[in-house]
Amino acid sequence: MKHALVFGGSGQIGRPLLAGLLRGGWRVTAVSRQPQHDRPGLNWLHGDFAAMPALPARADAIVSCGPLDAFAHWYGTAMLDCDRVVAFGSTSVVVKRGSADARERDVAQRLRAGEEGVFAAATQRGAQATLLRPTLVYGAGRDATLTRIATLAQRWGRFPLPRNAIGLRQPVHVDDLAAAAVAALESTASHGQTYALPGGEALAYREMVRRVLAALEPSPALVELPSPLFNLALAAAKLAGGTGLGEAAVQRMRSDLVFDAAPAHRDLGYAPRAFRPTARMFDAREENEDEA
Repeated sequence: MKHALVFGGSGQIGRPLLAGLLRGGWRVTAVSRQPQHDRPGLNWLHGDFAAMPALPARADAIVSCGPLDAFAHWYGTAMLDCDRVVAFGSTSVVVKRGSADARERDVAQRLRAGEEGVFAAATQRGAQATLLRPTLVYGAGRDATLTRIATLAQRWGRFPLPRNAIGLRQPVHVDDLAAAAVAALESTASHGQTYALPGGEALAYREMVRRVLAALEPSPALVELPSPLFNLALAAAKLAGGTGLGEAAVQRMRSDLVFDAAPAHRDLGYAPRAFRPTARMFDAREENEDEA
């Protein structure tokens, strides 16, 4: 039986990944900062990259669903025999590279350094690495964008957007990302490759938000405002506790952020779903209840 070591297994991508590995006949050791319950085929270890528990001496594959920079730092010095590595990064490595926000540029730089570190360490060990870059992740109620929009809209009873928020987006479901990672483990064509993993549909930002709001009950109103009024509303919201939206993120609402899924489809059989959200996808409590 093949053995996988998984980091970030309790996260939004990690949960469906573990399920996919177990269905595929893998034995899994997963690391989590919070205590978890073992089940047949799955053994949990308590720790993180700063306080790593005792790990198996060998694994057939390592999969990282957590912060790429932390994983790359650990992997660069880890004493573990493993020939295959699959790690998640983000398309933010491209999107935020030239951002006006210094914090966003730092995110892009750390992602880039993480990717380079994973590939360099894998080459040094004679291992094969694959990097996966999702777009806007959703589906588990734990993402920082669409779930944040749903939460604020429910709190306010409406959600404001600037007019002409028509930049294209490709939200991607966590289950499709997990399936891509499992497929990558079996794909020799993916060795040494980096893949964008967009969702199955490109739609305007305001249409994406409209579908999120329509999935909620009751459905909050989408309010499109002229830029000066939206900026005032955004400033008021920040004073009231924040929105998670910075000026650079607002500026990107009018820009297309579209990535090509063809290489992932060719090498991984990647076929992500269209964006058809339900309220459950933005409620982390649903996931927790399923795990109970």
